[in-house]
Amino acid sequence: MIYRTVTFLAIALLLLLQNGCGTSPESGRLHIVVSISPFAYFAERIGGEHVDVSVMVPPGGNPHSYEPTPRQMSALSGASLFVKAGSGVEFELDWMPRILSLNPELRICDASEGVPLIPMHQEDAQAHEDSASGQTHQHGRYDPHYWLSPDNAVLITRNIEKALGSIDPSHRPLYAANAATLVAELQALRHDIHEQLAPVRNRNFLVFHPAWGYYADAFGLKQIAAEEEGKTMTPLQLQRVIEKARDADIRVVFVSPQFGKVQAETIAGDIGGTTGTVDPLARDYIDNLRKATDAFTGAMQ
Repeated sequence: MIYRTVTFLAIALLLLLQNGCGTSPESGRLHIVVSISPFAYFAERIGGEHVDVSVMVPPGGNPHSYEPTPRQMSALSGASLFVKAGSGVEFELDWMPRILSLNPELRICDASEGVPLIPMHQEDAQAHEDSASGQTHQHGRYDPHYWLSPDNAVLITRNIEKALGSIDPSHRPLYAANAATLVAELQALRHDIHEQLAPVRNRNFLVFHPAWGYYADAFGLKQIAAEEEGKTMTPLQLQRVIEKARDADIRVVFVSPQFGKVQAETIAGDIGGTTGTVDPLARDYIDNLRKATDAFTGAMQ
């Protein structure tokens, strides 16, 4: 807490100095800041040469625990727009109030507007036992990873298009045209994934971190997740996941690059399988979903 307070005060001082100098982006383009990498893809595709995009949570960073640097926070003073996930990502829950208190004029685009968020599935949200009370409880929150459904990606595209057109109306027709092109590609992506997954019979896949629920719902699959919110699993939880994997005839445990592999490798060893990697935060959205589909298809055969 003391560290965060000192960091916050240092950021505030940097912002005061920067604002006092009246700096502006040298490129003349709109400076767009996004919370996570997939949104950078949408902002760049829609904004084209008229935007510079930066990401708060860097590649490999964990949005459940990441803390921005003073330099990142200082750079927000020159931003034209901040694109947030708006779905309960811990980074935003912790830092958006501070970002807005330091930048009260910053325009915000909620990329989740209009998206039907789904609760964490019962099997994906492990019950945690309170060591003092001995009681168990479920985290009653929504799954924040909605961007992994192509239909939701269309809504993200529309939301960013609307936000860019609002702050830069002179280029609104260009943003609309770029968005229309992207929407067509996303619809083709959805069709291709449906076609690729259609012959798959065993439609269960195991992920260590429960990031692929919207993808599973979109394509008639079932995600079985091991852990919740990056917490270390207890031996009992590990055993339950191993039993589920065996019952579902699963031989691959998929991990995200943002999380450690030790417990995933333990599960894989006990089911006589292997680990694979799928990244819910890769920047190139369309290419990433195609690669993830290849990986899931191969594992579910």
